[in-house]
Amino acid sequence: MKKSKVLVVEDDPKVSTVMVEFLGRVGYDVTLFEDGPDALEHVRQRGLPHIALLDLILPSMHGFEVASKLKAMADVPIIFVSGEGDIDTIVQGLKKYAEDFIVKPFELRELEARMEVVLSRMPSLDYASEPVVNIDDNLEIDFAHNRLVLNKKNIGLTPTESILLHVLLRNAGRVVENRMLIARVWPTETVFEDTLRVHMHRLRRKLEADSHHPHYIRTERGVGYMFTVKPPESFGQDPEPLPNE
Repeated sequence: MKKSKVLVVEDDPKVSTVMVEFLGRVGYDVTLFEDGPDALEHVRQRGLPHIALLDLILPSMHGFEVASKLKAMADVPIIFVSGEGDIDTIVQGLKKYAEDFIVKPFELRELEARMEVVLSRMPSLDYASEPVVNIDDNLEIDFAHNRLVLNKKNIGLTPTESILLHVLLRNAGRVVENRMLIARVWPTETVFEDTLRVHMHRLRRKLEADSHHPHYIRTERGVGYMFTVKPPESFGQDPEPLPNE
C-alpha cells in the first residue's frame, strides 16, 4: 500500500523538523516547503498531496491564500497548524478551507490522530493523486492545472468542475450522493441540487464524447453520481434534464 503524501508548509525550522521527522517515522511520505508559492509549484509539477498541513503566517503568502489555491485545483483536505489561535481565525479557516485547525503548541500524537480522522473520510486517495491521472487510452486528468486531455485534445476545467471531478474520481466505482457533492464543492454556500445538475451538465459536455450517453459519469436518479470507466448495466440511465429543459 502506498504511503499517504503529506504537503507541509511551515517556515519555522524548529517546528517543521519535528513534524517531518515524526510523520516520516509513523509512515507518511512528507514534502516540506517554507512558503506557499514553492509548495504550489511543487503540486503543479508532482501532483496533489493526500493531505496538506499549512501554517498561516508565511513569508510571502498567507496560509488562507495557499489553501484557496489548493482548493481551486481539487478537493484537497487541509489542516491548519498555526500559532494564530484566536477564535475568529479558527472559525474562518474551518468554514472556508480546512477539515481541522490545530493551535501551536501541539502534541505530535494529536496531530497524527487528527490526520488519521481526516484521511479516513477520503476514500481511494491513491487514484487521484498522481500529477496526471491516466483513466484510459482516451482520457487523462491534470487537476493541478485544471485541465483534461480527451482524445488528445486539451480541455480546460473551471475550479468547480475540477473539484467535482476530483470528488467523483476519488470515489470511483461508488455513488456519491448529491448532498455530499454539494457539501464538498460548496462548503460555505447554500446550494441546491439544480445548481449541482447545471455544473455536472457542463462538466459532462467537456468530459464525454457524447454527453447524452455518458461513459464516465453516470447518474443514479434522485441519489447522486458515479465515476466509472466501464459502467455497470444498472447505471445505464441518461443524464437528468437540466432545470427548465
